[in-house]
Amino acid sequence: MSALRKKFGDDYQVVTTSSSGSGFNQPPPEKKRKRQRFVDKNGRCNVQHGNLGGETSRYLSDLFTTLVDLKWRWNLFIFILTYTVAWLFMASMWWCIAYIRGDLNRAHNEKYTPCVANVYNFPSAFLFFIETEATIGYGYRYITDKCPEGIILFLFQSILGSIVDAFLIGCMFIKMSQPKKRAETLMFSEHAVISMRDGKLTLMFRVGNLRNSHMVSAQIRCKLLKSRQTPEGEFLPLDQLELDVGFSTGADQLFLVSPLTICHVIDTKSPFYDLSQRSMQTEQFEIVVILEGIVETTGMTCQARTSYTEDEVLWGHRFFPVISLEEGFFKVDYSQFHATFEVPTPPFSVKEQEEALLLSSPLMAPSLCNSGDKNSSLDCLEPLGDNDSTTKLPTKLQKITGREGLPKKLLRMSSTTSEMTYNFGDLPMKLQRISSVPGVSDDKLTGKASKIGSEPMSKSVADLPPKLQRMAGGGGGRMDGHLPPKLRKMNSDRFT
Repeated sequence: MSALRKKFGDDYQVVTTSSSGSGFNQPPPEKKRKRQRFVDKNGRCNVQHGNLGGETSRYLSDLFTTLVDLKWRWNLFIFILTYTVAWLFMASMWWCIAYIRGDLNRAHNEKYTPCVANVYNFPSAFLFFIETEATIGYGYRYITDKCPEGIILFLFQSILGSIVDAFLIGCMFIKMSQPKKRAETLMFSEHAVISMRDGKLTLMFRVGNLRNSHMVSAQIRCKLLKSRQTPEGEFLPLDQLELDVGFSTGADQLFLVSPLTICHVIDTKSPFYDLSQRSMQTEQFEIVVILEGIVETTGMTCQARTSYTEDEVLWGHRFFPVISLEEGFFKVDYSQFHATFEVPTPPFSVKEQEEALLLSSPLMAPSLCNSGDKNSSLDCLEPLGDNDSTTKLPTKLQKITGREGLPKKLLRMSSTTSEMTYNFGDLPMKLQRISSVPGVSDDKLTGKASKIGSEPMSKSVADLPPKLQRMAGGGGGRMDGHLPPKLRKMNSDRFT
């Protein structure tokens, strides 16, 4: 059944039948409602503007863009209609001039000079306009110098014809050169996948370029469309959130000469931070992908779009590799462009994984005593001696707290800096400097200080630390005779 579902989709269901025919009496399964998309797979946006009222006049103020945005059938209709109306109007003007002057009745009189030679009726006037407008110039019909109104109409015809040609031909040229068709050769994978990459849960999809011409300065962006409600109670039907696909690292700038896999790392900043495989079955969202770049051949900006709904995101899948090394070149196999295969992926969200990791880590124990007070180290040591409190700690900390003599050591380590300063403040300056040397313990320094303060000054230099022995000359003489004057004065001031 799972194989059939995989082949025919989730809507496919198997109805079991028995010999009694009870299986045919079962009600037909409910069909899954089709997901309404904001952006189709081909990039078309499903948005219609209604109830514009008086705002429709804005379209006429930008008539050129309005014509370019129209569909091709309407563009061709307007193109043909405009030229037909312009030609009929100008032909009627030439026919009216000939009719008013009486050229139609005296056109065969050789002694009479008409406004336009050889114009007898409306068809001949229409042919004269077409020959003039298209600069064909057969030579049979021509304007004479005896008709000033014809000369003025000829100037008006030339100006009007140039404006119509520039507008309509320019509109058709822009529409034909639009890079929308270039987006047809930019491919997106049919599905997006979620799996582990570099030890992180990652959302991935694939893009490709079918042409050999490059997309200059190609850049990709992703938007997450999801309905939500604010804490104030406001409902946002299509809230747009940005998905980071490498903006901070520059990975969103693509060198699109072969298919690339675009990655969005799911972390604490990602909108999918609390998305799991189970919650994805009830979530409703849409990922809109926008690929922009400059067409190398035309220099125009091209944009390709697609989208992925929650049904098109495969959890625990990975894309098949499509690039292989041949003799002298790299080959791209586009038959595997949309293919995916399953890989081991944890079904939990990143938030759930981090919480589980913190609960199982022994480093959570200090947080139990973190009350925000710097002098709370003694308060934290008291619960360590109780059996009830130690059972709440992780196993490693329970073993550590069970050793003998640990509270004394911790008490000694938790002594404040002011107490250490007070103990060292009674020592001479040289011993205070020695106390700052790593590896010299407090007990040794305090012992030496007590010996110096209690024993008479006649003690030998051999009992001093090595530094003072070198300063005293390294001999075994008396201290008063061999110390420098500054030390002798310092000792005499201290012990007198």
